Amino acid sequence: MTDHVCSPGCNHHSHIGENEKGEFAAGKEKVFSNISKGSIAAAANCRDIAALKANNFEEGKHYYIPAHKDTVTWGYFSYSQPPVVKINSGDFATIETLTHHSGDDYERMIKGDPGAESVFHWTKDEKNIDRRGAGPVDSPIGSGAGVGPHICTGPVYIEDAEPGDVLEVRILDVVQRPSFNPEFAGKAFGSNAAANWGFQYNDLLGGVPREIITVYELDALEQIAWAKAVYNYKWTTQTDPYGVDHATIDYPGVIVNHDTVDKNFDVLKGFRVPVRPHFGTISVAPKEQEVVSTTPPNYNGGNIDNWRIGKGATIFLPVSVAGALFQVGDPHASQGDSELCGTAIECSLTGKFQFVLHKQKDLSGTKLDGLKSPLLETKDEWVVHGFSYANYLSDLEDSNTIYQKSSVDLAMRDAFRKTREFLMTAKGLTEDEAMSLMSIGVDFGITQVVDGNWGVHAIIKKGMFPG
Repeated sequence: MTDHVCSPGCNHHSHIGENEKGEFAAGKEKVFSNISKGSIAAAANCRDIAALKANNFEEGKHYYIPAHKDTVTWGYFSYSQPPVVKINSGDFATIETLTHHSGDDYERMIKGDPGAESVFHWTKDEKNIDRRGAGPVDSPIGSGAGVGPHICTGPVYIEDAEPGDVLEVRILDVVQRPSFNPEFAGKAFGSNAAANWGFQYNDLLGGVPREIITVYELDALEQIAWAKAVYNYKWTTQTDPYGVDHATIDYPGVIVNHDTVDKNFDVLKGFRVPVRPHFGTISVAPKEQEVVSTTPPNYNGGNIDNWRIGKGATIFLPVSVAGALFQVGDPHASQGDSELCGTAIECSLTGKFQFVLHKQKDLSGTKLDGLKSPLLETKDEWVVHGFSYANYLSDLEDSNTIYQKSSVDLAMRDAFRKTREFLMTAKGLTEDEAMSLMSIGVDFGITQVVDGNWGVHAIIKKGMFPG
């Protein structure tokens, strides 16, 4: 692998000021000096996130893309969004991602962090990122209406990518973003919101809906492989800097005023939650609409919310627009299948990725032939993703009705059909062989029931196949 190459994504973006360039350059220099060969853990007192070090790759340039107000979009994908960097097939990128739930605990997840502060900055006079979501820009609750809450870094433009191609994204490494507040040195934090869009919201004991925020602590050095709850609190009406009241979690980036909540520190005492960092949202741009919410996953990827999309995994995404326009965000420290209450442990992460473009003309007879949806590969498994609607943007007359029309039954049907196609196309099985193998050897599971377009995945073990 070549040395780091300066690029628009390396803080030489025309809209990033000289002060920010200096901060990021100094941070990267400090981090590189603290990472041993083959290691991803930065020193506990590091004040900038790890720019993950190269490990014995012989080809491809390496780009560094910080999370900053000028390198992210908030709540939407768009085929017209200018890319922050252009790269070639085979290149690498270290990409910072921020959780949109950082405002649940400003002191632990934003304070002192120049990237997070630039993204979340919002006063009565200035809002660094105005549009948050794919909804109306004149919405009374805020521009974008929160129709899509996720902060996504990018887009990354892949040279020569064209509709019909497949983009292979290798997730080489993932690290937690440490708290920049000296009071919490060596620690990272995440937030879990049992929210109004969760499966449980209208089925609580006592019949009174509520939203509960639980803040979790993690070891930023990753020497401890589990998270522990610090405290929780019930969401109370929050007033944003523009004077708008938010009785529920309905608009992202509102900083919670902790004077208005009662913290309960006696929560999940003694419980240890295994950490499995992954990216909830990983995507290329869809072609059907210019501005699309990040909430429902779709054929282009998006908010898949599968905890298996982490270190060592590779995801294949069908390209539908020139350049592919890759984005990643919604970072999670851990999540269970279903993401039942609405969120995971929402925790800022940095990932190192390699991008490999597969041209349409070369796909015939391969496992990628005819790929129309996200396909995940791990060391031991293939994971096929089904959704209530394979492409809700074209399948529904009004794509906004996806939130009322999804079901596990529909997602299971889609997962079944896609798994059958994969086994017949990629593995050469007959339909009868595929039916039998699916029933006796493929594990179907609920990916999520909270993202509008519900998901079911099929886990196909590689060890079943000869050779």
